[in-house]
Amino acid sequence: MWPLLLLSLYFLRISSACEFTPSSSQETGIVCRVTKPAALVLNEKTSEVIQAAFRHASFPNITGEKSVKILGKVTYGLTNIQVSNLSIENSEVELKEDDAVEIMIKNVSASFSGTLNYGYSTWFVKVEQAVDFEIFSSTDLQVNTKLTCGNNRVAADTSDCYLTFHKLLLHLHGNKQPSWFKQIFTDFISFTLKLVLKSQICKEINYVANLLADFIQDKAENFLSNGDIGVNIDVTSFPVIKENYMESYHKGFLAYKNLPVSYNASTFSPSLLTSNRMLYFWFSEQVLDSLVLAYFLDHHLELNLTRAELKDILQDDKSESHQEILQEILEEQSTDHTAAKVWSLTAPRIKITPRGTVVTSSVAVQIKTCSSAELYFETETVTHMKASYTDKKLMLHPSDPLVYIKNMRSSLSVSLNKEQMIQFLQTVVSEFGIPAVVKRLEPALTTLMNSKGLKLFEIINPEIIPYEGYLVVQLDFGFPHHLLVDFLKKTL
Repeated sequence: MWPLLLLSLYFLRISSACEFTPSSSQETGIVCRVTKPAALVLNEKTSEVIQAAFRHASFPNITGEKSVKILGKVTYGLTNIQVSNLSIENSEVELKEDDAVEIMIKNVSASFSGTLNYGYSTWFVKVEQAVDFEIFSSTDLQVNTKLTCGNNRVAADTSDCYLTFHKLLLHLHGNKQPSWFKQIFTDFISFTLKLVLKSQICKEINYVANLLADFIQDKAENFLSNGDIGVNIDVTSFPVIKENYMESYHKGFLAYKNLPVSYNASTFSPSLLTSNRMLYFWFSEQVLDSLVLAYFLDHHLELNLTRAELKDILQDDKSESHQEILQEILEEQSTDHTAAKVWSLTAPRIKITPRGTVVTSSVAVQIKTCSSAELYFETETVTHMKASYTDKKLMLHPSDPLVYIKNMRSSLSVSLNKEQMIQFLQTVVSEFGIPAVVKRLEPALTTLMNSKGLKLFEIINPEIIPYEGYLVVQLDFGFPHHLLVDFLKKTL
């Protein structure tokens, strides 16, 4: 059930143990829960990963000797061993609470071919010969994957690996009919061969697991990054396996140009998530708040508007009292030059409540008319924002905006007093400005996520649910074929 690692184990590497302090779990900013239904879906393509492990395995030469009546000492060597005609009947997965992910692969049939070199000598004859061989095998494979930790990442220990052989038949080319000679080799080679196959196949499964680890780690870090902005997803405690789910705990600290970041004590508790959906992500509001800080520091929260773009935003304002100022602001000479600049004065703050994510921002706006008159103002806004993901697009839903205007300066020729101007600006910001920003954010964030490959997933009925101080993303999904294909192409 190795594809389960594509989502359940962000990072898969067996190495030195992690060290946790009693306060480590208080640093948890992100939690990932993969449930039993997800494991069953991901198990659909286990055979392809196991087949890759078999095919990628390199088998050492097998040599030995055996004393046989009449023939004396018989030496032998199996060389150039290769696998072919591989097939797998089915696979099963079980989550063993507080123990392991039990993966059962039933009836793995394979042919192994190579060259058999053998020799023996008696007082009357000396024989040295090489003959091509094929070995037909059928086996069950059981891997009990324990979740642990290494190098501050979730790790999978696959050392608990078993092969049970149902059939192991040796066929010597040129000697198609059974004979006493063939039986001799079958008897004393089979035991050695079983040990070698078990060792190499289990070793290869562990090797493929580590390849998958590097692959998934690269994918996860890339998805959570944008240029210099990243997220530290070191684990804060050992992962757990329960009867209905697996769960891992990560810091979620901002990684941006060595900026020191610390969070308040984590509020996560396993009771905050259920097992009704396939996949859950729990995000502390502190993770989202720090990401917004990084985007502010990286100058992403700045916007230049041409006259045409500004007109497109304000054209639906039909209030008679606003027409004079709109006419002056939108007077056209050239629509291509920058007419307005919008930028954040401080990093927006994020607070998550059951009503939605509360975004508090401080923004400056500068508008220049064609006659070189200027309008400058600063605005404090508080907006509730909910999010949804539909048809592979992120949708943002602002509501209940509060707008405060301050530090206004104007050289416009319109005959509006200060109070009238402030009222105009409050209306423009709440009814047209905030929706205009949202209209630009939605495709920008969708494009960013799609550039990380999100559009390739079959995401079913995703929900983004705000609670007090945290956000839960829960969803079902179809098997991520593109990840499996990409993994097999790039690594094997």
